[in-house]
Amino acid sequence: MSSIKVKPIHTFRAEFEVPGDKSISHRAAILAGLSNGECKIDNYLPSEDCLCTLNAMASLGVEYEVLESLDGYGPTSLIIRGRNMQLSQPTEEVDCGNSGTGMRLLAGLLAAQPFESVLTGDASLCSRPMGRITKPLEQMGASIQTRGEKPGCAPLRITGGELKGITYEMPVASAQVKSAILLAGLFTEGKTAVVQPNETRDHTERMLAYFQINSLREGDEISVSGGQIPNARDFRIPGDISSASFWIVAAACMPGAYLLIKNVGLNATRTALLDVLIRMGAKIEKVVLSEEYGEPYGNIEVTGQQLHGTEVKPEEVPNLIDEVPILAVAGALAQGKTSIRNAKELRVKESDRIATVATNLRAIGGNVEEFEDGMEITGGSPLHGETLDSYGDHRIAMAFAIAGLYAQGEMVLTNTDCINTSYPGFVDHLAAIQSGKSPA
Repeated sequence: MSSIKVKPIHTFRAEFEVPGDKSISHRAAILAGLSNGECKIDNYLPSEDCLCTLNAMASLGVEYEVLESLDGYGPTSLIIRGRNMQLSQPTEEVDCGNSGTGMRLLAGLLAAQPFESVLTGDASLCSRPMGRITKPLEQMGASIQTRGEKPGCAPLRITGGELKGITYEMPVASAQVKSAILLAGLFTEGKTAVVQPNETRDHTERMLAYFQINSLREGDEISVSGGQIPNARDFRIPGDISSASFWIVAAACMPGAYLLIKNVGLNATRTALLDVLIRMGAKIEKVVLSEEYGEPYGNIEVTGQQLHGTEVKPEEVPNLIDEVPILAVAGALAQGKTSIRNAKELRVKESDRIATVATNLRAIGGNVEEFEDGMEITGGSPLHGETLDSYGDHRIAMAFAIAGLYAQGEMVLTNTDCINTSYPGFVDHLAAIQSGKSPA
């Protein structure tokens, strides 16, 4: 079992880039694999999650050629040869590892294929509910059996076939569910539409447009017509703002700190954390440099100062759900109360993130009250180093590594191999920050 040791720092000045966006990397592998030709994909995230999706597409007949790799992890630049929407039956179960995004998006694809397939994953993924995607996909005409130890959980045995378009009103805002339905809709006759109760990440819609698939947005409804094939195009993935969020919080909470994150994704459906931090008193500037590949990207500049607590608005939560663990650390370092509610979704992530955040915050001296759908943190109490479990959850591991930069004494995070599911190189970046250098 791996571990990370963290000691407090007193200065922070750095300029660097974070690895490619995880959400976009998943979608790039899928859409390029469905396209009508060769696509060069740059800045692919070589995390375990994204490699699982890339290998899943390979098991469906998609060929790819690696051009550049990150040593010890996997490809960062590659050519993917599209199958013109014609996928092959896998010869064995498709392993999604720890990736809920990969499993849900691939379920949308496989629901429309004229063969049977099985999606599986690790113990954590196979304990997470999949009913949100199985119900709409079954309404479209697929047959899906959930064969996990818990009801409604993976492995998923999918018997695909000819699907019909539907209009589906999502009971809970979820970009993964929306994306699964829209991907399935590419294989149907007629229109498939999704109505979302709140704004969710729009990477799928942007990337469909970039790959020249026509979709339509009317209010809260997003629709796509079947029979379209993604047009092969080269694509560059911006840096992952969810990965950058750990360093943004680290710098924002330290008076006098300075951070410049370069070439990071600035999609408006992903920057809610910045809005919350600014409301807490953070000094953050963002500059969009380009939207050449359909996704805005640019630089984020952070100047640290004392923060104060705030109330996270319910409508903000869907677009910062991955950032809640590090936002909770920011709340513990701020003065006053920070309230996060409407976040029950956190109970069914890689860990029960409401419980694991609260447990670890209390262990290091934080003051937190836990609710069924969130938490309230009273900041300002001094934090101290402890040995903490990451619970096999990459965002818990990284959030409390950042907390260790502010704690008195040494912080030890155990069970940290999980970090590689989303941020290969995090440990090296952390070591550079602790030594007073900018990460390479």
